[in-house]
Amino acid sequence: QVWVVQSGGGSVQPGESLTLSCKPSGFLVEDSAIGWFRQAPGKEREGIACSSNDNSPTFYEELVKGRFTISRDNPKNTVYLQMNSLKSEDTAEYFCAAALGRWSGCPEIHEYNYWGQGTPVTVSS
Repeated sequence: QVWVVQSGGGSVQPGESLTLSCKPSGFLVEDSAIGWFRQAPGKEREGIACSSNDNSPTFYEELVKGRFTISRDNPKNTVYLQMNSLKSEDTAEYFCAAALGRWSGCPEIHEYNYWGQGTPVTVSS
């Protein structure tokens, strides 16, 4: 069986940090491109970051660049999204997704094979 489990998230105040985890079962993160997405209430799901598996630079959407960081821990088969200097506008449901295969650059959203269950992030004072 194949699935992706997310953990982390929660409620924080502006300026604080959170780390999200994305751990697949049934395949290896090193065999996948991993994308992070978020969906705020009433808005469409948007891609915010992507890590391919061919040593291409990690992609960050402009609104999170410099604040969010993707890292991979292959022995733990886990990918993390470190989120620093959080803002109220970062409030959303966050999803990770995996696209199997060798990727140079980020897959299109429809090319992701497996999605995590989502985890809420609330940034509020």
